[in-house]
Amino acid sequence: MMNISNALENLVDEFSRLPQIGRKTALRLAMYITRQPAEDVERFSRALSEVKARIRFCSVCCNITEDEVCMICRSGSRKGNQICVVEEPQDVFAIEKTNEYKGKYHVLHGIISPLDGIGPNDIRIKELLARLGSNNGDNVEELILALNPTVEGETTILYLSKLLKPLDLKITRIARGIPVGSDLEFADEVTLAKAFEGRILI
Repeated sequence: MMNISNALENLVDEFSRLPQIGRKTALRLAMYITRQPAEDVERFSRALSEVKARIRFCSVCCNITEDEVCMICRSGSRKGNQICVVEEPQDVFAIEKTNEYKGKYHVLHGIISPLDGIGPNDIRIKELLARLGSNNGDNVEELILALNPTVEGETTILYLSKLLKPLDLKITRIARGIPVGSDLEFADEVTLAKAFEGRILI
C-alpha cells in the first residue's frame, strides 16, 4: 500500500499484529477509526488502557479477573469438588454460556506443544498441582479435562492424566461432540452442553 500517512501505517501495523487480522482487515479497521469522532476514539483508547491496567489472573484458578480471587472461585453456589481444566479464559466464557456446568475451573493459559517450544513448565500446571495438593476446603473429587481436540490438546490430556493418576481423582474428559481441530470458543452452546453430559472417564 502507498504510504500516505505514517500515523495510519503505524495503526495498520498494530491492528495486523492482532490474532487472525490480516493486512486488509487491519486497513479497514484503521480507516474506520479515522472516520470516528475524536471522543469515540478516546473512549476506545481508554478502554484498552483500562483493561490492561485492571485485568489480572485469579490467584486460585488463573482465570482473568479484576480481583485477587475471581467471582466463580468466590461463589458459594459452585461445586468445589469439580474442577474443569481449560486452555484459555475464553473457554470458560464458552462453557458458562451453556448453563450446564456448575463446578469451578482451572485455566492453563496454553497447551503442551513441543513444536512451538511450549512444555509443561510454560503453562499453569504447577498451579493446578498446588491447588489439588492444598487443603482449601474444596475436596476435589473430579477433574474434567475440557481441552481443544487438537494434537496438542490430546498431548496435554495424556500428560495430565498420567501426572494426576497418583492423586486418586476421578479424571474425565468432555465427549467428542466437539469436532477435531476446532476451538471450544467457536462451539455452539448445545454441542458444548452435550459434550459435558457425555464426558468419559480417563
